[in-house]
Amino acid sequence: MRDPLHGVNLQERTVKVPLNNKKTPHVATVRAVGTTENPIFDITGTNDLGIQRLSEIFQWDTDLEEIYLHFQKTTLKRIFQEHYGTALVLDFSPYQCLLKCIIHQQLNTAFAHSLTERFVKTYGFEVEGVWFYPSPEIVANLTVDELRKLQFSGRKAEYLIGIAEKVSKRELDFDQMKHQSNQEIHDELIKLRGIGPWTVQNFLMFGLGRKNLFPIADIGIQNALKKHFDLKDKPSVSDMEEYKKDWEPYLSYASLYLWRSIEKGEK
Repeated sequence: MRDPLHGVNLQERTVKVPLNNKKTPHVATVRAVGTTENPIFDITGTNDLGIQRLSEIFQWDTDLEEIYLHFQKTTLKRIFQEHYGTALVLDFSPYQCLLKCIIHQQLNTAFAHSLTERFVKTYGFEVEGVWFYPSPEIVANLTVDELRKLQFSGRKAEYLIGIAEKVSKRELDFDQMKHQSNQEIHDELIKLRGIGPWTVQNFLMFGLGRKNLFPIADIGIQNALKKHFDLKDKPSVSDMEEYKKDWEPYLSYASLYLWRSIEKGEK
């Protein structure tokens, strides 16, 4: 719900998800009808292929109880108790995730969401009240000056256009990435302008749902660890490397729950 582009209704317990099955845009509605302990969802507006994609997005095949029990034996026990049942929900498409990661680089959360919303509402399109990101072909044909008018930096505008060009030419294949290792994907993405380790790790986590990522350079995670362990200063890289040993193979969930633990205090 923190993302203004997401169609979330807390009262009705629904989220509207933009889907592009076979390049045909449509909107699926996911309604929660169960409980945290017994999650059940009612789905409307899509077919079997769409339901399969929704299962990937919401990680319905992941055993959260197993992950919870794992962390009850670690130093993150309390945080996992406080946020019990929190799932690693993906961005609605890997393409969308990569663009979003580029836009959010080195920006505070509020401005990052505002800039993303401005970009999508200027060049994307709306179906049933839900916004779809602009296609790679549209973004690839934008100019740096056009994006600068939306308050993008010149360099970030170049990065977005460059990524879209790669996708539109099928030089970046997100379907193929589902079958590649984290290292293979890292080695492919890190060659692209504007993509560093932080972006790759966030893409693996929220674009592809990989479960063992821990972005050590992330300021939010550093702040959460400082708060959780009552540290005078932010933890060092060596400290974080030591902390995370007991959290594997679910480092992505450690990251997620650490972020959750400081959400209320973020500006």
